[in-house]
Amino acid sequence: MNYHAYIIKSASTNRHYYGHTSDLAERIKSHNSTQNRYTRGKGPWVLVGSIQCNSKSEAMRIEYKLKNMKNPARALNWIKKTVGVVW
Repeated sequence: MNYHAYIIKSASTNRHYYGHTSDLAERIKSHNSTQNRYTRGKGPWVLVGSIQCNSKSEAMRIEYKLKNMKNPARALNWIKKTVGVVW
């Protein structure tokens, strides 16, 4: 099973959210619905970057690393250097 560490951005508030999931498309849908407490009412949320991982633990480690960068531009730059693609 493939996992993803990802960054989404709110079009209305310009906030960023970092996470990990096994189904990226479904997770984005849940962020844009009322299912997620943190992102509820702050959308619409748009995927700005993600990294495909081989395991859940790897995705969690990368999510933690991205969160600790404290700067979305720095995190997106790291994704771009690692994967070569940012949306």
